[in-house]
Amino acid sequence: MRSSLTAIVALIASFALLAAALTLEGNGSAFLDVRAALIVFGGTLAVTMISFSPLEVIMAIRETWSAIATPRFNRKGAADRMLKIAERTRKDGLLGVERLLPKLRNDPFLSRALAMLVDGIEVADVERMLEDERLSTAQRRTESAEVLRRAADIAPAMGLIGTLVGLVQMLGQLNDPAAIGPAMAVALLTTFYGAVLGTMVLSPLAAKLDRISGDERDMLAIYAAGAAAIGRKDHPRQVEHTLNALLPEADRVQYSR
Repeated sequence: MRSSLTAIVALIASFALLAAALTLEGNGSAFLDVRAALIVFGGTLAVTMISFSPLEVIMAIRETWSAIATPRFNRKGAADRMLKIAERTRKDGLLGVERLLPKLRNDPFLSRALAMLVDGIEVADVERMLEDERLSTAQRRTESAEVLRRAADIAPAMGLIGTLVGLVQMLGQLNDPAAIGPAMAVALLTTFYGAVLGTMVLSPLAAKLDRISGDERDMLAIYAAGAAAIGRKDHPRQVEHTLNALLPEADRVQYSR
């Protein structure tokens, strides 16, 4: 199953199980409160934007959506692709690589790497530019994950603040029994919302971004090493050894004449 589909199904399933538990033997609407939601969700967003710029928060949202929608990176598939391109280059030269470029539009990093080689840019310069891009991509993912981790820390704290607000309201209206229930609901539901937001949403998404960042970093390293080897006109057997040095034993590729 694709990683994106797994994440979506798991997220939906976790909320479905929670909703089922809340409504099985009671009134599920009792767990809905606009004031509690404003304190937790609005407060979490506002406080997060104190720690990070609006642009960083927006970038984190984009990266999170990208993480959910992106299939798991396939390191072995990337190495196989580079080895086949090396074989084709050995037979047809860089002209053969140029013919492949239209087919690589869905893989912009690899497409740019090979396009630079076709344009005659020095291999050392290609390696430097690809490494800069690889590090920049990893840094962007890491920063977005840090935004989510910070928000995951803030959400339960906002829940606690809401609990204190509700308790103060309740204690201030002990002479009005009708007001005690709503105030107590705010007190308890803010803690509930904060725990759900931090534990079920933000923390897992931050972990997913970290994992995707690591997988993507490995795959881009394979592309960069393979492109550099192709630019040096290494024999496919040398390319095989170069790529396998970056792969776990189970994912290693093999050149066949």
